[in-house]
Amino acid sequence: MSLINRIPNDFYKLFTSKYTEYYMAFLVAIFGAMEQSYSVLGLTEKECRAVMNERIASEAILWDGENYDEEGVFLTRSNMASVCLKHFEDWGWLKQDYDETLNTYVVTFPEYSQMYVELFARLMDEGDGQERESVLAIYSYLYTYSVDSEKNNEILKSALNASKRLVRMLVNMQDGMREYFDELSRQKDFKGIQDVLVREINNSDSRKYAILTTTDSFYRYKEAVKELIVKNLDENEARRRKKELELAALQEGTPESVRCQKAIRLCDEAADIMFRIERQSDVIERRYNKLIEQKTVFAGRAAARIRYIMQEGADGDDRTTSFVSLLNRSGRKVKVLEALGERVRMSAPYQLLSQDSLYRRKSTAKEVFSPQALTKEEAVSTEEMDSFVLKPLYTRKEIEEFRRKNEKEGVFRVTEDTVHSAEDLEKLFFVWQEATERTEGNEEITLGDELENSDGFRFTSLQICENDMDLSK
Repeated sequence: MSLINRIPNDFYKLFTSKYTEYYMAFLVAIFGAMEQSYSVLGLTEKECRAVMNERIASEAILWDGENYDEEGVFLTRSNMASVCLKHFEDWGWLKQDYDETLNTYVVTFPEYSQMYVELFARLMDEGDGQERESVLAIYSYLYTYSVDSEKNNEILKSALNASKRLVRMLVNMQDGMREYFDELSRQKDFKGIQDVLVREINNSDSRKYAILTTTDSFYRYKEAVKELIVKNLDENEARRRKKELELAALQEGTPESVRCQKAIRLCDEAADIMFRIERQSDVIERRYNKLIEQKTVFAGRAAARIRYIMQEGADGDDRTTSFVSLLNRSGRKVKVLEALGERVRMSAPYQLLSQDSLYRRKSTAKEVFSPQALTKEEAVSTEEMDSFVLKPLYTRKEIEEFRRKNEKEGVFRVTEDTVHSAEDLEKLFFVWQEATERTEGNEEITLGDELENSDGFRFTSLQICENDMDLSK
């Protein structure tokens, strides 16, 4: 019986359901778990429900009052796996069998259902088929045929199918590129163009394009494919002539004659397949060159659209940018702005492009070169240098008052109670600096141990007195 006749009538209900996306994801998950299972009979219903529950936990499903399936069953997070499993069995996507050893029901995929599920898996995996749909795959098939002693034509058929898949992939990439062209031309602001470019960079076609231009080494293997085709055609023609000579020497109707005639037919079939592969290779080359040209055009259009929006402003309901664009093209721009400034208070004239903008139009006016004589630099006067000298923070009166405050019997002594603030510490420094710079031998400066008071200030003990004074007092 044909597979198409074994498909149940309710099989296609999966495609008319509002939960089709979830059904497809569940089937792919069950199929993947079944391939990894050690059981030769299939997965139990309990295992299937567990696999679906894992997918439900990762899917963003909105649970509200509208979650009724096609049979009128209310779906919740707890019963969705059981309801979906029953639908799969009733609609014919899964086949249920009773296992007496396990004493439970097991489910498997019928052959027709398995084909659909494999297609679902490919549709959900954007990276699938990138290695098959390449010039390298065609080269591998042709090389395998050239070294095969049996000269199996099925290898050539696989090479022909790979070339057809590559042509379809290039056609799909061109269609996707045209769609991006249309979407890009509809964008009215820079953010929209950016979103289109990001989607174009991250989509599967761009990754396949990168594989064709880098990993696959398209042009190198393209020439190798042509060389292998010519080589295999010459060898195939030589085998055919040899078999024809052998056939002429054999008696018709004998087993040897039948085998020789079959070998000649296989040589004719191989030659026809290789000619078709050669035509497909020419189509692939033209499609590939067109794709590269289209990619360049796309980049040029994107750059032109960005320049237009940055210069002319975004289209749409924003009349301010349109008004500014008209002003830039008008010969009465200054008069219009002056009249507008009299009625509306403006902090600065509106500019669509400024010094901080992403894009800035180059100035067409060139500065005229005018040589100038060198001027001799004048020496900087001392008066100008005095302006850079730091001024004291305190007046002389304040510093002398601080010194008299801490003097006893004409001797300036620094103790732990001398400094109580940062200002006192700075004044102490100025007293010490003045005493060391201006002393002429009539004062004696003595530095002692390091002190630290209760306020947290650390400083060195200091004593300043005249030479004729008795320090023992």
